[in-house]
Amino acid sequence: MIANLKPYSEYKETGSKWLGAVPAKWEVRNLRTLISKRAERNRADLPLLSVAREKGVFVRSLTDADENHNVIPEDLSNYKMARAGNLVINKMKAWQGSMGIAPCDGIVSPAYYVFDFRIGNKAFGLKLLRSKPYIAHFGRASDGVRVGQWDLSIPGMRQIPVLLPPPDEQAAIVRFLDWANGRLERAIRAKRKVIALLNEQKQAIIHRAVTRGLDPSVLLKPSGIPWLGDIPEHWEAARLKFMVRRITDGEHISPVVADQGIPLLSAKDVRDRMILMGVDKFVTPEQARQFWRRCRPQQGDVLIVSRGATIGRVAIVESSEPFCLMGSVILCNCREGYSHGFLYYALNAHHAQTSLWFTSASSAQQAIYIKDVAELRLPLPPGDERTVIEKHLDDSLTPLHAAISRLDREIDLLREYRTRLVADVVTGKLDVRAAVAKLPEETDEAEKLDDADALTEGDEETGDVDLDAVTQEAEA
Repeated sequence: MIANLKPYSEYKETGSKWLGAVPAKWEVRNLRTLISKRAERNRADLPLLSVAREKGVFVRSLTDADENHNVIPEDLSNYKMARAGNLVINKMKAWQGSMGIAPCDGIVSPAYYVFDFRIGNKAFGLKLLRSKPYIAHFGRASDGVRVGQWDLSIPGMRQIPVLLPPPDEQAAIVRFLDWANGRLERAIRAKRKVIALLNEQKQAIIHRAVTRGLDPSVLLKPSGIPWLGDIPEHWEAARLKFMVRRITDGEHISPVVADQGIPLLSAKDVRDRMILMGVDKFVTPEQARQFWRRCRPQQGDVLIVSRGATIGRVAIVESSEPFCLMGSVILCNCREGYSHGFLYYALNAHHAQTSLWFTSASSAQQAIYIKDVAELRLPLPPGDERTVIEKHLDDSLTPLHAAISRLDREIDLLREYRTRLVADVVTGKLDVRAAVAKLPEETDEAEKLDDADALTEGDEETGDVDLDAVTQEAEA
């Protein structure tokens, strides 16, 4: 049904180079005619709301450590009231699509914009404003020296042209996109389940090799570690600090993000075994030297995520390209005679991950700390046996890594397709009316976004910006 979508039969020119031609019966109005700014305060009795890039506006949990890392002040009297149905925009991240419709009356950070949103179908309005073309337009309406410090300009925002289909078409577009998203999300979830099974298989292979070795007949002895159990009798249970010459973490200062320069990596850039080298954040060479005084990653170093939803994820620095690290990542540099590859596998074993998570759960803030990682006890075979085990795991896991990478790429393609589909439908490039007419009367409830899409403000790691410190606002 999606593949059979066609353009509208008749278009008209808007006079806008950005919009181009739009369906003939659609209206085009500037955003200023649809919004009115609100600034009610002193309602600390209402629930606290937050904004995420894809989740939109939601009631913030005060107990979920992974949901948001911004500090909540004791005095909430200056927080703005957002009434149910209001449009709430994080003005510093509007260029990322961080906006949504308030699901209930609540209060939001003073750094957010709150508007009455006069549009027939608010669900359509939100899909339109968060579509890829409009996010780019919000970017152009934002001011700032560099990416990451942009601030949405009210005058620029008010000039954004908004497409308004007839009310019945707005409803049809919402229904179609909810239906399409449900099917695409189910396909994504199915692939993620296969990835989870492959990871379980990989975990079992690693755990067996780094805790028992490759000889099934080897004699065992108690390791002295409750969650590890027995190990081969000729092995040791050694603390990680004796395997590394240096263990540190990235810089804890708030970076001044540059448009280009030295890549700046944080927890979100650490993937299984690999790192993503600076696709969106950079620092100047001058600031990089400041970062490197604390921690300068080198080829062969082992990285461990220390904060966030992926605590304990491990990667190896395989490139010699220089980069900087944020404080959400711990770095281990192996001593001579200790392989970074074997350390990577040892840290990925079930007992090591269990220990790291146990340590993080016992902390006041969900995090693991250098001193705890340094004291982590790992099974340690003799040097020549470590080499054999590492080679065995490299060979055994190569097909699994390839399969997981292929599935990850397929998921990325599905997400890219979903982004393009939404943009084409809400801007009138494709007509969904005939397709909606063929949908069953009762459609499935819209699928929740995949976890990787539902990023909160804390996940985006902007250097722990204090939103409440930003008080200067332009009047609508």
